[in-house]
Parts: sequence; structure tokens; C-alpha cells
Amino acid sequence: MLENAVNEFAKLPGIGRKSALRLVLWLLRQSDETVEMFGNAQITLKKEVKYCHVCHNISDTDICQICGNPSRDTATVCVVENIRDVMAVENTQQFKGLYHVLGGIISPMDGIGPADLQIESLVERVKNAEIQEIILALSATMEGDTTNFYIYRKLAPYNVKITTIARGVSIGDELEYTDEVTLGRSILHRTDFSDSFKQN
Repeated sequence: MLENAVNEFAKLPGIGRKSALRLVLWLLRQSDETVEMFGNAQITLKKEVKYCHVCHNISDTDICQICGNPSRDTATVCVVENIRDVMAVENTQQFKGLYHVLGGIISPMDGIGPADLQIESLVERVKNAEIQEIILALSATMEGDTTNFYIYRKLAPYNVKITTIARGVSIGDELEYTDEVTLGRSILHRTDFSDSFKQN
């Protein structure tokens, strides 16, 4: 039973077998009530947390708090890779628009193509809503740039401004690890996306 528990914990990202064993042994020292609360919290999380029907952010309702907030700028949508990036941008307190969570980036090496991401739903949002600007806020990596360009081409037929965050975020950096001041400035000083590849 100990081995099974260690194996399950070792499946968590960033947790090796030694860390998994340490966590299991810690749980064994806790009261039955504490362990039960821990287990129930994970089950409740899986059963009750949903994905927003609009932006694909996590939510406990069909529409997340950000999409449902009437004070947000519905004409501006920031496209991010994952939910952690939503949190990172929100922490800057510089962005007042809405989000669109792709659920990853295009990465052929990892077997992730456009069809595996929430790109078509972004196109539908642009088609059906009065969105004036799409901000591409993906990590400054080759995969992030590839995804940016793919989205740019998909949205080209529509009358929407496409910008990208300023490169205060270093090339190769992941968005979630960027400090709030730098990320906030990158959002504020975003540039037209087409300029980013005209210079290359």
C-alpha cells in the first residue's frame, strides 16, 4: 500500500520518488481527519471546478468571474497559454480586459498541434463578439512565437487589431516566471504583432 501511494504522488509534476515518499510519510503521521480532509479536497476540486465556457479559465461556474465582471473591457482579449499566465497578468493589475486560455502552445516535438488548443474557439469569439484588439501574450520561445504567428494568420481575415506584449520579457522566458513589473510594462507597451516579424 505504501508503494502504491508513493507511485501516485510521484505522478505529480515536479515530484520525484524521494519527494513522493516524504509526502506519503508525512500523511501517515497526520490524524485521520486531516488525511480525509486532504483527500476530499482533491475529489471536490476535480468534481466541482469547471472551465469557463467563454475563455477556458478555471471557474466554479459556467462563466468565470473575469468574464462575468461588467467592469472589464470586453473589446480587448489577452491570449495566454495557461491558467497560471492569467494569474501572472492579473497580478500586474495593469490589464482590465478579458482573457482566452489556449491550454498550451503549438509544439510538434510534444505532439501538440493547433487542433489540440483552444484556437478555433478564439476565432469564433472574434467572429461573434465586438472584439477590437487581441493581445498575444505567449511565452517568448520558438513555440510561443510559432503559436502567435498561427493565430495571427487565422485572425487575419477579421477586422481586429492584433498586438503582442513588448519584449521586456526576455527571449526564451516563460511568462509565469516573469516579475510583475516587467510583465505589467510589457502589457502596457504592447506592439502591433505584424511589426514583430517584419523586423526579422
